[in-house]
Amino acid sequence: MCAGCFIHLLADARLKEEQATCPNCRCEISKSLCCRNLAVEKAVSELPSECGFCLCQFPRSILERHQKEECQDRVTQCKYKRIGCPWHGPFHELTVHEAACAHPTKTGNELMEILDEMDQSHRKEMQLYNSIFSLLSFEKIGYTEVQFRPYRTDDFITRLYYETPRFTVLNQTWVLKARVNDSERNPNLSCKRTLSFQLLLKSKVTAPLECSFLLLKGPYDDVKISPVIYHFVFTNESNETDYVPLPIVDSVECNKLLAAKNINLRLFLFQIQK
Repeated sequence: MCAGCFIHLLADARLKEEQATCPNCRCEISKSLCCRNLAVEKAVSELPSECGFCLCQFPRSILERHQKEECQDRVTQCKYKRIGCPWHGPFHELTVHEAACAHPTKTGNELMEILDEMDQSHRKEMQLYNSIFSLLSFEKIGYTEVQFRPYRTDDFITRLYYETPRFTVLNQTWVLKARVNDSERNPNLSCKRTLSFQLLLKSKVTAPLECSFLLLKGPYDDVKISPVIYHFVFTNESNETDYVPLPIVDSVECNKLLAAKNINLRLFLFQIQK
């Protein structure tokens, strides 16, 4: 089976608390029991496959290059996209469109309105980076590798959740918890997969502890996580955050995490001092 289906199969087995099995012969499968079949990979790479744009057939080994660089029907964008042209169309119509595109003839005022809209999305990105750089100047910064381990609730219909062992950062003891699809009843029946997490302070504090924190991928994982900074003031009475989204790019990346034996991430904590 292809890598994507293999990962999805392992993730489904984790959600259903079952041992993953081969759909054909029902033998047990796991990352440690399975390996890449290079001979079949090479054979498959020579099999014909249909281009999603022109519907012509090419060997799989050259299909990606054809679709990205050579296909005359591949979807492309106008070179004036940077000044707001929304046109998408087949590559063979690009020259005709660009010759007639109205955006190069727009007035300065019209272009400024378009550019202002585009700048708003760039400002959000810059705010994130500036926030991270600002946090890096704090006096008290801590980080650690965290390992989420899978557990089951004691309900009649058990639900999967994750929890880390206790760990120490900034001289305090913490725990992280995570849940799938906000603990919906049967997440294995949904194609859309999400993870959310909460941070819990386990040690007692003598004064409110205001922190910023974020989770990133660990040093040995390839999952794609977009950094999001969260803030919370911890006290003895309010010692756990709400569940917040783990900013995974899509369900495919979520399945990668669910298919693993444990989820390994890196937590950064920044103590805000008044």
